[in-house]
Amino acid sequence: MLDTRPYLSETDFPTIRRKALELLQVNLGYRCNQRCQHCHVNAGPNRTEVMTRETLDQVLEYLVRSGAHTLDLTGGAPELNPHFRDTVRFARERGIRVIDRCNLTILSEPGQEDLARFLADQGVEVVASLPCYLEENVDGQRGRGVYQGSITGLRKLNALGYGQPDSGLLLNLVYNPTGPYLPPPQADLEADYKRELSERYGVKFNHLMTITNMPIARFGSTLLSRGQFDEYMVLLRDSHQDANLASVMCRNLLSVDWRGYVYDCDFNQMLHLPAGLEKHPLHITQLRRRTLEGAPIRVGEHCYGCTAGNGSSCGGALS
Repeated sequence: MLDTRPYLSETDFPTIRRKALELLQVNLGYRCNQRCQHCHVNAGPNRTEVMTRETLDQVLEYLVRSGAHTLDLTGGAPELNPHFRDTVRFARERGIRVIDRCNLTILSEPGQEDLARFLADQGVEVVASLPCYLEENVDGQRGRGVYQGSITGLRKLNALGYGQPDSGLLLNLVYNPTGPYLPPPQADLEADYKRELSERYGVKFNHLMTITNMPIARFGSTLLSRGQFDEYMVLLRDSHQDANLASVMCRNLLSVDWRGYVYDCDFNQMLHLPAGLEKHPLHITQLRRRTLEGAPIRVGEHCYGCTAGNGSSCGGALS
């Protein structure tokens, strides 16, 4: 696999600094039951990296001490971490909002048949990736049969109240472009998704989040192999909007990798770029005496992916 880091090492991206920490995003490991082309963590069935219970306890200790109100669990498929459910229970018992970055097909994997019910019982917010409402586009990006597996997962969640009015169980979908272009306006695409999924399958959800593909890891390597990397970077830079700088996710988010090391965002984590001006990544246990608010955020060429067009974050479009 081609390494995209040399192509992103120098940048004139604007200087930005942290606000108060609100969200702790924790990567529980790179193992996944899918292997998607756009995946920026190169997750897949053969990955063995997984966060241990000892590291998780350190992360949860920091979560409580930090005052962050949201725990965002990601992977890979975060549910494949053997301590996933204990982690969810710990946070929910303390009134902390929990987000599960779910690929939907995991809900039908052997041993996970009761996962949807667990998520509903715990009041977990599900953010589910579905890169298109058309079967051929999803299967082309994620593998044969993934689309129908995703629809099955959505129906399971709907049956438990997810996405239904006044249930309190939030089900948000995520759109990623299937190629080297920017997402369309989020509100317009959300209307298309809701119409098509309802008419075709009776599926309901709350909101659609559009996320720009980052030119790193698996997607970046694909761009390089096809000779499209430079063209895509020009698109991101030319589409930069200064207004998006105020809302980029790294201002109030801290990303934690499966070993417990912290980064300014999930993308910097995958590029091994230490937080702020640090020469080496800090471990979560080293943050006890550090103040994050006002600290500089490490930026690179890939950051233009967050400020291009309507903007992009783990919560969808910024404008």
